[in-house]
Amino acid sequence: MARKTPVLKATGLKKAFGPVVIVDGFNLEVAAGEAVALTGRNGAGKSTVLRCLIGAERPDEGAVEVNGIKVSETDPRIRRDVATVIDDLDFFPDLSVVEHLDLLARAHGVADPDGAVDEVLEEVQLVPQSGQLPGTLSSGQRRRLALATAFVRPRTLLVLDEPEQRLDTEGVAWLAERLLAERQRGLAIVMASHEPALVDKVATRIVRLGDRGRVEAASE
Repeated sequence: MARKTPVLKATGLKKAFGPVVIVDGFNLEVAAGEAVALTGRNGAGKSTVLRCLIGAERPDEGAVEVNGIKVSETDPRIRRDVATVIDDLDFFPDLSVVEHLDLLARAHGVADPDGAVDEVLEEVQLVPQSGQLPGTLSSGQRRRLALATAFVRPRTLLVLDEPEQRLDTEGVAWLAERLLAERQRGLAIVMASHEPALVDKVATRIVRLGDRGRVEAASE
């Protein structure tokens, strides 16, 4: 069977910080409807790979394309297509939870921003906190808000770094079902995760990284 045209294509990525090589010779293709889980020990380079994939870090060698466009963090086409939850987000301190999500939905041209925001608030269970400032939320609630910022906007590629962080067992189960539904609707997903239940539920492919971000093993 012919492989689908990739949404994401990374070729020959290398990234070093001074003399320390973090990632070397990393390649990856992800098509619509595929979910790739990056696994491996802490320090294997998973987060660095993800940051290179979205343009937050510029690789020393290699190239990354999304939908055939070279990745640049400032390119509006990349911003349109790629939704991320990588680091703890820097929320605007004076905007409430609902105002953050409303701003994102409108900035990305969502046809019914009010409806989209209401739906995602319900799903991430932040309706009671919708009028609060992000700084008043618990760590788990801030994680749910970060995920909501990705789900409230259009996207063809979702890139997540340990999205299960600070979620309880119920939250991880919800996230697994949500990401599975995203994949089944044709989204391409790349995520780093240490949570076997999430990986088993969502991933169509597992890529285990070893030293210098090199692929130790890959499985369908």
